[in-house]
Amino acid sequence: MLPPLDRSFYQKSAVQVAPTLLGKTLQVNLDGNPVAGIIIEAEAYQGEGDLACHAKSGKTNRTRVMYGPAGHAYVYFTYGQHWMFNIVTDQKEEPAAVLIRAIRPTLGLDLIAQRRHPRPASIWCDGPAKLCQALGINGSHNGLDLCQPDGLIQITEGIQVPQANIRQCPRIGLGSTPEPWLSIPWRFYLPTIYPLPESPNQPTKL
Repeated sequence: MLPPLDRSFYQKSAVQVAPTLLGKTLQVNLDGNPVAGIIIEAEAYQGEGDLACHAKSGKTNRTRVMYGPAGHAYVYFTYGQHWMFNIVTDQKEEPAAVLIRAIRPTLGLDLIAQRRHPRPASIWCDGPAKLCQALGINGSHNGLDLCQPDGLIQITEGIQVPQANIRQCPRIGLGSTPEPWLSIPWRFYLPTIYPLPESPNQPTKL
């Protein structure tokens, strides 16, 4: 197992951190059953001035973790049924986070298939709620330190992604968020040259 990324990796703005997370490995080890995947899509949310960010309303019980040290998990519940996994970035009292929107599964495919049954592999982890279900991430993991060597959730090195391969566009699902925040291109993703496996038993190659 590779060591988790150092806290200094996250001590920058969410807009700086988000594209550098592409190609990194998100791994979760619950009850000795590790699952993991390559991060292929992420969105940046930066501070109280970002009207799409939860911190726009200031520090609350929900957003408190965003005001803490970088490199911690911010996991919240939405639409009354879905968990969303974010990584806190920037400095203390500078609330910012990166939402992990999609991964390409690489480890624990049988377990992921069970959790996402009967859905095909192509849509196992192509959304933030889907990947939380696939990896077993929930509210009990809110506030976890992702930089601990023996942590339940870690971000480690993965594959090298050339800067030219990274795409960016406006963030998704912002509802009535006003401009310029509605259209600012803070969603970063990898194109379909990084395909998903067709089945749990197919070798995963990038």
